[in-house]
Amino acid sequence: MKREEREALLREKLQEMKKYEQDLYRSGLNLVAGVDEVGRGPLAGPVVAACAVLPADFDLLGVDDSKKLSEKKREELFDQIREKAMAYGIGMADHLVIDEINILEATKKAMAEAVANADESLKKQGLAGIQHLLIDALTLKEVSIPQTGIIKGDANSVSIAAASILAKVTRDRMMAEYSKIYPDYAFEKNKGYGTKAHYEGIEKAGICPIHRKTFLKKLLV
Repeated sequence: MKREEREALLREKLQEMKKYEQDLYRSGLNLVAGVDEVGRGPLAGPVVAACAVLPADFDLLGVDDSKKLSEKKREELFDQIREKAMAYGIGMADHLVIDEINILEATKKAMAEAVANADESLKKQGLAGIQHLLIDALTLKEVSIPQTGIIKGDANSVSIAAASILAKVTRDRMMAEYSKIYPDYAFEKNKGYGTKAHYEGIEKAGICPIHRKTFLKKLLV
């Protein structure tokens, strides 16, 4: 495929992914945020959420569900999204919070924190706060901002996709740092997910301080 053809397809994809945002812009709203999380499934580490407020003329090609992108591409887009976004925020809930209140509630807590941080960033710029949230498949009842939950939102909304990239890169970098402290589990590769190498590390060294004990009940009996 020629470069021009690939670029045309990416532009078409971008327009498709801006549909939810454009519908809100047409209704008179211009501060629309996408929210997503990563890390609900791993055995170790935090769940991390991000909130991204993109401008109406956002034109960065290649933004997509973070799971569909290579690590190199995510890293590249991470910096570009932060540069082009009107505001963004990161939130997280660590293994202790996950064990205390369960992964779903911890995810919502991380999302609410990410929203609050992005909202504060907008207000520091003298702008109104976030007017509408687009969220990947969840509803944040504790957040008073109007919101729309979108199934597979990270593949269908550019704002949610941008948030998924911010969250994914942030968490991956954290797990790479944790791998230096706890080298037995290959966190730099598996990011805390239950791979063969990860389970072998648990068999060898036991669990480490960032493991989610509620995810490892069978191993702790």
